Amino acid sequence: MVAPATDTATATLAMSGAFAEDAEAQAAFAGTQRFLAWRRRLLPVLAVAAILVLWEIAVPLLGIKPFIAPAPSAVAKVLVAKSGMLLSNLVPTAIEALLGFLLGNAAAILIAVAFVWKRTLEEAFFPVAVMINTIPVVAKAPILVLLLGNGMEPKIAIAALICFFPTLVNMTRGLRDVSPQQLELMRILSASPREVFVKLRLKNALPYLFSALKIAASTAVIGAIVGEWIGATKGIGALIIQATYNFDSPLLYATIVVGSVFSASFFGVICWAEHRFLKWNVRAA
Repeated sequence: MVAPATDTATATLAMSGAFAEDAEAQAAFAGTQRFLAWRRRLLPVLAVAAILVLWEIAVPLLGIKPFIAPAPSAVAKVLVAKSGMLLSNLVPTAIEALLGFLLGNAAAILIAVAFVWKRTLEEAFFPVAVMINTIPVVAKAPILVLLLGNGMEPKIAIAALICFFPTLVNMTRGLRDVSPQQLELMRILSASPREVFVKLRLKNALPYLFSALKIAASTAVIGAIVGEWIGATKGIGALIIQATYNFDSPLLYATIVVGSVFSASFFGVICWAEHRFLKWNVRAA
């Protein structure tokens, strides 16, 4: 009668030891994940810091003229001294980029839905979209200025056109890239075409869409700046042209930094939205 009790106690101790080891393994795994997360954040920061230090040392050491490549310290001084002017010029560029981003992506999503709904539309109009996309941005900009005037409208249109094609391609592929087994299951469950689209095709297309939106977040800013090169009195693009003509390299570099920071921030917002809304997608997580 003593043996079963002994066996039970032994089994209990073994289970306790296994749970303890499992808890230790989970804690070690969590610690490793935290380390890797901080490593991913710190490595780019350290790399940028190293490049800036080398740049700061190389400018006086190699005798590089300030109007060719100013030292990072000179650019930082301009960023502080002319922060008001830089931010006031960032505002119109940001508005143009955001409106172009919304307009271009909305149009691309609607047209992608139409392409998937009616294959004939894709066969007829997709080559037209490809041809429009092959036209260089600097060639589109003057045409849009002639058509829409010299206000914000052509800059918004250029940003929208740049965003449009990647989203159209990715959204069309995402809506169509559904496995036959999934479609057959929906048919077996007597799903309506609307239910198939919303619950299967649209959900399947979201990772593709966010991949395109991350590209569009950067290219929309580029489109707005290029549009301002053609004709504008305010904006990041106009300030770049003015600084270039005046050989004001510190201001030129400071303007580029402001535009790049805004573009990176826009990209970061899209990445956050992807992580927030696509938690079910392992690849996005």
